[in-house]
Amino acid sequence: MAFMEYEAGDATWLAGLVAARDVTPDELLDAALERVAAVNPDLNAVVLVREDVARRAIRDGLPEGPFRGVPFLIKDLGAEAVDFPSHCGSRLFMNTRYPVDSAIFARIKATGVVTFGRTTSPEGGIGPATEAAVYGGPTRNPWDLDRVPGGSSGGAGAAVAAGIVPMAHGSDGGGSVRIPASNCGLFGFKATRARFPDGPLAGEGWAGMAIDGFVTRSVRDAAAMMDACAGPDPGAPYWAPPLREGYLASLERPPGRLRIGLCDTDFLGHPIHPACAEAALDAGRLLESLGHEVFTYCPQADHLGMIRAWVEIVACGAALSVRTAVKTRERPLKEGEIEAVARGAIAFADLISGAGYLAAVGKIHAYGREMAKVFDDCDILLSPVMAEPPARIGRFAHVTEDYLGYRLGPEGVFRYSPYCTAFNASGQPAASIPTFWHEGLPVGVQLAAAFGDDERLIALCGEIEAARPWFNRRPPHRLEALVKAGWAGQNDRG
Repeated sequence: MAFMEYEAGDATWLAGLVAARDVTPDELLDAALERVAAVNPDLNAVVLVREDVARRAIRDGLPEGPFRGVPFLIKDLGAEAVDFPSHCGSRLFMNTRYPVDSAIFARIKATGVVTFGRTTSPEGGIGPATEAAVYGGPTRNPWDLDRVPGGSSGGAGAAVAAGIVPMAHGSDGGGSVRIPASNCGLFGFKATRARFPDGPLAGEGWAGMAIDGFVTRSVRDAAAMMDACAGPDPGAPYWAPPLREGYLASLERPPGRLRIGLCDTDFLGHPIHPACAEAALDAGRLLESLGHEVFTYCPQADHLGMIRAWVEIVACGAALSVRTAVKTRERPLKEGEIEAVARGAIAFADLISGAGYLAAVGKIHAYGREMAKVFDDCDILLSPVMAEPPARIGRFAHVTEDYLGYRLGPEGVFRYSPYCTAFNASGQPAASIPTFWHEGLPVGVQLAAAFGDDERLIALCGEIEAARPWFNRRPPHRLEALVKAGWAGQNDRG
């Protein structure tokens, strides 16, 4: 297979070529690994490449799933897998090995993908950038190497945008799938809480706010992968409303005329970067042209109380994770084993009592009920994904111990990303759609729906994709790197 043909279609298309015997899984893996060699030195997105594991899986016979033979990457945080040790974005957890495959990874494997490595994540998953010290440098955005690809699934976003794989695993506890999708010009979908399994090595992430997900180049790839992974594992503490038909089947029919509330400020009514506001307004005009009712709307709920509670829960999670690791290995924490933000999170968590933690969880639950009422007024809530275009490298590096300032300060994460966390707290589904670019950078818009209404949401995403396709919008760094690596002269789709 010619090098450029690998990127000519999405994962569904590649799986079709494998099924028709027009290409072999080994040839697709060759193409993916060639791309790692060409673009990853500049991006620093792919780690722990296990070509031997991938070749063995092909030799042993791949499952007859919807993505049989398609190269795939999992995030270096979560998705526990026997054959893929993880750093979890931290020097403290370097080369962590797992006794069993997680339920989510088992379901991913059953689709027939050829997993060959992991993608970078910030330490503990607590950041909108991916610059963990354990990887020796920041992960960069293929659209502009001076910008962040997002976090915490930043390596996944960069790898898919650069064409290494057509889709990749991620996870989302505060926007960690949607932020990279927005920053990298991709599709990202955060499903309803508990749509996918967390076990058996974890009961829940961040009081149920974290969930696995995927960054993709097409809506149908996300739909098919989510169908394959949906459903609780035995003993799951939460249960999502069952899907009626499934994500993929929902793409086969239009969503109907919807009431769409458009918010072009942050949820507190504050102005945001003009490009992000215009992205939402532009999407609103597109949706009106498709026959939907679009009106200005700002969701009323205790957003500040929610984010403070979220920050407390995440700090407690970081403290538990680090202290469990230290206790397990029976030796003290060494200097440099965790980064400054993690040290600050632990110090902040020490100020929170058990009762305080439960109060924070209670606030999150109350917020979910407030956000449920929002969808009495509209079917879909439309906003930007971010309040600014992709940040520059270094702005959100984990170099300060002021954890609270890092999250909530005037230049902190919440001002940069004020939208995504709302739907982790509420458990409602939300998607990032790449419909807008500003000065050559992707600026995503977010669509959110009522709890359990994933199918209507993804049907709308599919309608938007058909009306304004984004598949052929590709970052310039990808082509420059390929030319540098010796693949000049081949046809490129732009």
